[in-house]
Amino acid sequence: MKLNHINLPVTDVAASISFFEQYFNFKCIETKGDNLLAVLQGTDGFILVLMSNSFNRKGDSTYPDAFHIGFFVDSRQQVVDLYDSLVAGGIAMEHPPGSMRGSYGFYFIAPGNILTEVASHV
Repeated sequence: MKLNHINLPVTDVAASISFFEQYFNFKCIETKGDNLLAVLQGTDGFILVLMSNSFNRKGDSTYPDAFHIGFFVDSRQQVVDLYDSLVAGGIAMEHPPGSMRGSYGFYFIAPGNILTEVASHV
């Protein structure tokens, strides 16, 4: 058994689609409404569903403080290259890559207000 998809409420579906396509090689395979919901597929088949905050039935669109999504890459150099690409693309960063709990990486807030980790265990 493997986890094959996750639904995330985001503040801006269109900006989130562009971001995940540009930096993480996802492909948008379906949208519904006027950017109310988008289905993205990763190169490994993982499905990322981005939903407008308006889909939350109880109106709560905040994540717990430590909630985040993570991308593991194969090397420290890939961490640095992705960091540099994100910075060049105007993504705000609090800290450069560094040692974190036995890995090397960084955190940032992706469009849609999603705390995101990029790390390598090598």
